Amino acid sequence: MSVASQPLGRRERNKQEKLERITAAASKLFAKYGVDEVTTQQIADAADIGTGTLFLYAKNKGELLLLVQNLHYAQSLERGLSAANKSSTALDGILAFIEPIVECNRVQVENGRTYLREMVFGDPEEPHHAEALAIVEQTQAATADLLVERSHMPQDQAKSFASVISSIMFLELSATVNAQSSNSEIMGRLRTQISSILPS
Repeated sequence: MSVASQPLGRRERNKQEKLERITAAASKLFAKYGVDEVTTQQIADAADIGTGTLFLYAKNKGELLLLVQNLHYAQSLERGLSAANKSSTALDGILAFIEPIVECNRVQVENGRTYLREMVFGDPEEPHHAEALAIVEQTQAATADLLVERSHMPQDQAKSFASVISSIMFLELSATVNAQSSNSEIMGRLRTQISSILPS
């Protein structure tokens, strides 16, 4: 039997189960009350663990939010890629790809804005921050691939455009002035801005 196929030991299973309970508890409480209104003690209680144990998995609420949102964002990327595959143009593909990300970020708007701040200004060496940055890289890589495939753009140019598109999306989602906007309004502004920079 290979090492990769061996079942997890009891200790690893316990750690995984605790992580899943923490993630589920934090996700539920953050979605219901918002990250600012939830305490780490409430999350620990809901996960049926001590606060000391909680801090072994995340040192503060910012890291807990990253833990939760990273999971949701990864799922949104999968949905976005599936949707993009059904489109024909570069613009429609990019918009289909990012729409689930926009929806994910705005399930609880303040949580989404806090997540983006944590991602940008947090410690990139911390595992949850590093995972968030890896998700950004995956998003940009997928966007670049769409541009290469649909617009026949050179890879280097596509990477540059993907970075700009990522920045546009970040600003739209994090701007205070957009906090009360609907998802369709956000997507409409993204369509206008992205279409204005793509080569015709």
